[in-house]
Amino acid sequence: MGRRGRARGRPVNGILLLDKPVGLSSNHALQRVKRLYDARKAGHTGSLDPLADGMLPICFGDATKLSAFLLDADKHYRFRIRLGQTTATGDAEGEILSERPLDDIDCERVEQALGQFRGEIEQLPPMYSALKHQGKRLYELAREGVEVEREPRTVTIHALLLHDCTLPDLDVSVHCSKGTYVRTLAEDIGEALGCGAHVTALRRTGVGPYTELPMHTMDALEAAASAGSEALDALLLPIDTALADWPEVRVSADTAFYLRQGQAVLVPKAPTAGWVRIYGDDGFLAVGQVQDDGKIAPKRLLGGG
Repeated sequence: MGRRGRARGRPVNGILLLDKPVGLSSNHALQRVKRLYDARKAGHTGSLDPLADGMLPICFGDATKLSAFLLDADKHYRFRIRLGQTTATGDAEGEILSERPLDDIDCERVEQALGQFRGEIEQLPPMYSALKHQGKRLYELAREGVEVEREPRTVTIHALLLHDCTLPDLDVSVHCSKGTYVRTLAEDIGEALGCGAHVTALRRTGVGPYTELPMHTMDALEAAASAGSEALDALLLPIDTALADWPEVRVSADTAFYLRQGQAVLVPKAPTAGWVRIYGDDGFLAVGQVQDDGKIAPKRLLGGG
């Protein structure tokens, strides 16, 4: 029998709010941060386009068990739209496909057009996206000049605000559900105005509960790394902050024992439905879901502390 190798890296636990720079893929950003931390285990919470910058939460250790919840969470973006031009990719990197005048378009008409895109809307995923068709990414097919049929998806635009209207450019922010394509949103706004549009800048400003907290740049992380692992670890947020807007329940040591065995338990005064954060004497214990019988079933067990 072969011997199992020792786990590489140190056991880091927590969440880093990385301010990803333009030009770096989410995976490359993750690998750079993981090396800086010399972390044993790390993952990100959903890709951010290389051409976009802003918030990319990096989960270390036990926090990786919660990454799917951040992936499903609402997102916040600030972006700039150029009216009058459409491009192959929906952003400034693509070849210009059409140019149309902005006749009769003013800021009042822009505000009216934005109103059509608040609430539940249908979006057709763009060809330049990471969705797969028969095992191949759509953007790979698009680069080969292949276009395939896509099914429209329902997404929710909770807020869509116009911050500046200096035609042909618009400065806009959006709070949206997961799966929303901002480039498609910009293109659809352009079509509603009859002139076409594309995105010229895109920044993610929030993910789930992380909307008002500072982000850390690569330069700041490298500076912290030169001061040692303690300086790096000081930048991490506790694991349970990923679920800060969920109700919490506290359990006794006896109840915690059964939860750790994977058993559903009754907790007095607990919520009657939905997801909960579960805490024991040692701290954050698990993510749980309330069952039809009122018991709370553990869905993700954490290391505690």
